[in-house]
Amino acid sequence: MGNLSRRDFLAAGAAASLFTIIPSHVLAQPPSNKLNIGCVGVGGMMGGGDVEGVADGNNIYALCDVDANHLGKMAARHSAAKQYRDFREMLDKEHKNLDAITVTTPDHMHATIALAAMERGLAVHCQKPLTQSVWEARLLTNAEKKYKVPTQMGNQGYSCEATRVACEMIWSGVIGDVLEVHSMSGGGFSREITAWPPKEDIPATLEWDLWLGHTREQPYSSKIHPINWRGFLDYGSQMVGDWGIHQFGPANWALQLGRPDSVKCLEVKGVNPVTYPSYSCVMQFPERPNPHVPAGKMPPVKVFWYEGEMAAHFQPPEGLTAEDCKGFNEIFVGTKGFIGTKGRGEAVSLLPVAKMKDYELPKPVIERVLDGHYQNWVQACKGGKPAVSNFSIAGPYSEWILLGAVCWRFPEEELKWDGANLRFTNNDKANEFLKPHFRKGWELPEISV
Repeated sequence: MGNLSRRDFLAAGAAASLFTIIPSHVLAQPPSNKLNIGCVGVGGMMGGGDVEGVADGNNIYALCDVDANHLGKMAARHSAAKQYRDFREMLDKEHKNLDAITVTTPDHMHATIALAAMERGLAVHCQKPLTQSVWEARLLTNAEKKYKVPTQMGNQGYSCEATRVACEMIWSGVIGDVLEVHSMSGGGFSREITAWPPKEDIPATLEWDLWLGHTREQPYSSKIHPINWRGFLDYGSQMVGDWGIHQFGPANWALQLGRPDSVKCLEVKGVNPVTYPSYSCVMQFPERPNPHVPAGKMPPVKVFWYEGEMAAHFQPPEGLTAEDCKGFNEIFVGTKGFIGTKGRGEAVSLLPVAKMKDYELPKPVIERVLDGHYQNWVQACKGGKPAVSNFSIAGPYSEWILLGAVCWRFPEEELKWDGANLRFTNNDKANEFLKPHFRKGWELPEISV
């Protein structure tokens, strides 16, 4: 390899693969084709899952977590990995030895860590939602264009067979023009907390200030770390960012949603200054181009979201019963019928399900992911096609999803959205919630491309 760095070598191999396909029996992959991966956030909800998800066929080179308990448990499984508590130190010391990182931290630090890695030329797998705020989602979209590194958001449903089948069914015209989509999640985190929890002693194993990252200084509470942060306004996005971004995957892809014209909170309950309330909202998307349908475009569509207590307020559209919708968390309403999807886009059916008995699925037109969501990204890192939920897709998707986490503050008010300029045109107060607070020394730059 001479003076080539590992990353240069992998990049050179990727460039060569664009022009020549060499059978594996002629040229076996060298040991250096294993990626050196640094994992930031290795406990909590998905930390362990993400580490093991990318470990197959690769080298877990470094582990980083602000919680020594999480770090110790994962280090026991990957004993050769270097250990860090501060991602900044890991990137400063190891970026020349790394090819890629995973980001599995609370939402509020996704953009900060991902951008720091991209600036150093590292590929990034970042958990969903891509960011906590709309502004940060645009930032990482632009960063992907600027730094041109392989990226992937951790919304596994985008790699599922059923998500692709749902798209192909809708594009075939079996339910006609889709005019509405309804999705709901009755879960939630910290919904009983309406004031900042009482201060507790910071565990000796936790670097609390590092955990807070760019957010305001706040006292530690076990009601926040390690799990329930997702319900707090400062750190998460509650269920729309936890499951909404999974559930809406088929809609985002099939309907080529892009940017909405407006978002409106329909109902809200439990507003307080600390955690997210229960709410429902509707986003209106304009007519959009779609090369996959005969008309080349799709009509305006309304996308409804029901969260927490409001999930129970979902009413089946005319033509379906509650029993027809049972078990489905995304309902497409077309001019000729209905489609439902389940989970993260892991199952799909015409509704009522009896209509599937004699239905013949359309011919596949979307390439299938054969080895799963993590390997889809790994293959991109090794010179393959861009991952299915790379930041050029995940960024705009996260932008419109996260408008839901803003609109509940202005109930029954239609907020007009200027996506090109990342602002509401009729409510300056609402614009204050598009970008997070950054403590001094943690600011992120604007990136324009």
